[in-house]
Amino acid sequence: MASNDGFLTDEQRELLRSASQSRDSSHSPRFPKSPRSGPELQGKHVASSAKNQTSVDVDGFLTDEQRELLRSASLGRDSVHSLKLPKSPRSGPEFQGKHVAIGSKNHAGGAVGKHDKRSHSAKNGRPKKSGCGGKGTWGGLLDTDGDVHLDRNDPNYDSEEEPYQLVGKTVSESLEEYKGKVGSIIKEYFATDDVASAAADLSDLGCPSYHHYFVKKLISMAMDRHDREKEMAAVLLSSLYADVIDPEQVSKGFSKLLDSADDLALDIPDAVDVLALFVARAVVDDILPPAFLTKTSKSLPEDSKGVEVIQKAEKSYLSAPLHAEIIERRWGGSTHVTVEEVKKKISDLLHEYVESGDKAEACRCIRDLKVRFFHHEVVKRALILAMERRSAEPLILALLKEAAEEGLITSSQISKGFGRLADTVDDLSLDIINAKDMFESLILKATTDGWLIPASVRSIPSQLDGLTEQDNARLFKERAITIIQEYFLSDDIFEVVRSLEDLAAPDFNAIFVKKLITLAMDRKNREKEMASALLSALYTEVFPVEDIVNGFVLLLEAAEDLALDIPDAANELALFLARAVIDDILAPLNLEEINSQLKPGSIGSEIVRMARSLLAARLAGERILRCWGGGTGWAVEDAKDKINKLLEEFETGGGIGEACQCIRDLNMPFFHHEVVKKALVMAMEKKNDRLLNLLQECSSEGLITINQMVKGFTRIADSLDDLALDIPNVRDKFASYVQQAKANGWLVSSFTFGTISDPTVSNGDMSS
Repeated sequence: MASNDGFLTDEQRELLRSASQSRDSSHSPRFPKSPRSGPELQGKHVASSAKNQTSVDVDGFLTDEQRELLRSASLGRDSVHSLKLPKSPRSGPEFQGKHVAIGSKNHAGGAVGKHDKRSHSAKNGRPKKSGCGGKGTWGGLLDTDGDVHLDRNDPNYDSEEEPYQLVGKTVSESLEEYKGKVGSIIKEYFATDDVASAAADLSDLGCPSYHHYFVKKLISMAMDRHDREKEMAAVLLSSLYADVIDPEQVSKGFSKLLDSADDLALDIPDAVDVLALFVARAVVDDILPPAFLTKTSKSLPEDSKGVEVIQKAEKSYLSAPLHAEIIERRWGGSTHVTVEEVKKKISDLLHEYVESGDKAEACRCIRDLKVRFFHHEVVKRALILAMERRSAEPLILALLKEAAEEGLITSSQISKGFGRLADTVDDLSLDIINAKDMFESLILKATTDGWLIPASVRSIPSQLDGLTEQDNARLFKERAITIIQEYFLSDDIFEVVRSLEDLAAPDFNAIFVKKLITLAMDRKNREKEMASALLSALYTEVFPVEDIVNGFVLLLEAAEDLALDIPDAANELALFLARAVIDDILAPLNLEEINSQLKPGSIGSEIVRMARSLLAARLAGERILRCWGGGTGWAVEDAKDKINKLLEEFETGGGIGEACQCIRDLNMPFFHHEVVKKALVMAMEKKNDRLLNLLQECSSEGLITINQMVKGFTRIADSLDDLALDIPNVRDKFASYVQQAKANGWLVSSFTFGTISDPTVSNGDMSS
């Protein structure tokens, strides 16, 4: 029995010591030493606990129940032997044992002892209701508060017991993860050639603000591979444009590529050429605006590879004739249908639909294209067709509405088609009258019918509102420069004529003449010869003589400025002026007309005088015709020689069909007036009317047009005085030819010999 002063008897201590010695020495429980008590208080805790169960004998010996309790405590040591109880931060050396004693007394309902001292702290340090203690107490045996760490080498270790911790990713970590996944998507695409799968994978990634890296990565990986992968990369970009990748991200991706062109050139020897072709392909596929090249080149260092790439794309690819076809076919061998082929199929199906009016068949054809990311091209081309053919507008709008309602063409693709057309409406204004008004009308009808979201269509650039004459001239100059540059590369006169007819701006013909000669003067003799040949071809068929005269006036008025850039400008302008006279474009009287519009004593007047001197020299015609050294372009004199030979061969018994074929093979339909002139002169000289049968056959086949026929007769009428020196009765013969041609219907009845022979109007009626 514990005495009233709270200490165990000697026999009780002996029993505790014996129980302790019977335990495994490695698992003996270690009671924490109280920071406030002496070593004798360690056993007091056990005695206090036993007292709460039963009473102790008056003699001081433990009862059987107390001994059983001690034995049970020693047998349950495994559950607590390794647990180190934390030291109380508030207790003194003797406090630990005393605290337990007080607790046991209070728990048994006894009064507070004399050693009980209440804490002066404002916080309650008494145990909680669960018995696990509060601040300043030891807590429960299973509490793991404090610096407790899980041992990962423990066989019973469970990773789920690890505490959860939220980790926020930084932007750089997210971008690195995106880069890794993008690389896998591109490699898989190159292996499978599955555009739809690549589009779905990229969409699932999210992070649309990082898509510029996809553009850069795709092209940089394709650059170091075969042509097949390059073509696949171009097709994928065109398919993803706007629907998956925003246009701004595409432009940003190409900008990043151009910035890193110097680094790419270290690893890929032909990086400049390949990257230039990718840029040109993007422009042709309408995923990069042409203005991107100019804007980006200004932001790059002048000596960088990026600037070299842009220059090569502009000069070597985009300025070449038929450049779209060349660029599309450059990486041939792809399993995909090229963008150009898809565009052709779209145009064909739209024209067929306009003819048949079968909406179901048209929708089926659109569906069979299997280019749902390229449906914006269907919208764009359909709208242009509606603007070009006003009668087809109701059919086109009905088709687009049907495709939108069926979900065949998505709203984003429709919006993109309208947006692309809005970007090019300034160019369309040159080809289609009132293009802007028509486009606004189409927008209104589409929004009224409910298949176009008004907010998704960008407004037409405000600069087009109220274009002035100066604005129109500026736009024409830009288009004219492009046409002339393409002509210098292709030597295709027919394409120039077609382009000028499409422009339909006859008021600016004089500007075209000025630009043609100005650009040729700053180039080699080949381009100068080509410029003279083009002027001869355009004469009367496209440009009346007045426009050519006005063009030379503009040139001569600007001669002083040209001399600042071209040292030999005066001599070259004199040669161009004299060559126009030799080629029968200008008459000698036109030189007087030009000179009268120039300031006396100016450089322009001096150039006119130099041209007259060249024309007055001995063998002037031959020398001026060869002044450019016979460039690779079609020289007028060469064409004249071929015409002479084919006419002589026909006159000596050649077949009329063979002669027509030779004329056709000249491929110079705008120079056929020379055939008419030489045929008439040869018929009069050799008195062989068989040549007139050739002209009649050419007219009936449409090989020589009425305009060319009139021009040929007009040139003969102008030179009758000279011909009279070599051919007797030339006027009578020519009059009979005129009557025969009118009677057979291959010369207009309004052509009169007397009017044309009048020198005062000899050149003024050439445009008839």
